[in-house]
Amino acid sequence: MPPGQSASPSQSAPPSQPAPPSQPAPPSQPAPQNRSAGAIPSAATAASAPNNSSAAPALPAVTTEPESAARSGALGQAAILPPRPLPPLRQSPAAQTARQTLAVGDAPGGVDAATWQRLRGGKLVPERKLDLHGHTAQRAYHALVAFLRSAHADRLRCVEVVTGRGTGDETGVLRRELPMWLNRPDLRPLVLAAAHPHAANPGAVRLLLRRVR
Repeated sequence: MPPGQSASPSQSAPPSQPAPPSQPAPPSQPAPQNRSAGAIPSAATAASAPNNSSAAPALPAVTTEPESAARSGALGQAAILPPRPLPPLRQSPAAQTARQTLAVGDAPGGVDAATWQRLRGGKLVPERKLDLHGHTAQRAYHALVAFLRSAHADRLRCVEVVTGRGTGDETGVLRRELPMWLNRPDLRPLVLAAAHPHAANPGAVRLLLRRVR
């Protein structure tokens, strides 16, 4: 256009082109979760995730360590029950007799009345006899042990032990010691009863032995 001339309407500047309509912004994609290797999603994460049929099913909620420990502790306490009392032990007749003190001339347990009366009245004839006259206390005790063990092994029922009436010092000791020897643990299980065959002769004692079973 030459200078000095105004532009005619027909020759005015071309109108500005309208701006193209703005394109809608694409939907924002959820930020990728930073899952470490082997990490299990929690129940809150699984609930907030969109329900996408193509996505993998959410894993079940995992009980946390404190809750698991509390439950296991409660189950452990419920499983621990007090121990049942043990049934009483059954003792053999020999063990029960061994717990009773044997006294010469007293009716013991485990012997029927007829047998006891025969022993006490001197009607049970001894099958073997041991005479301790002239023995020291130590020798007399060892002789008594060997005598009773041998008689019991031979299945004898009645034996007699002679200590003397006690006129001498040694004889008096044997007479006093004999009831204590018969109650010792090694001899008591062998003897059921003891009695003087005659009331006027306390220097002799007849013994009823236990049967071998």
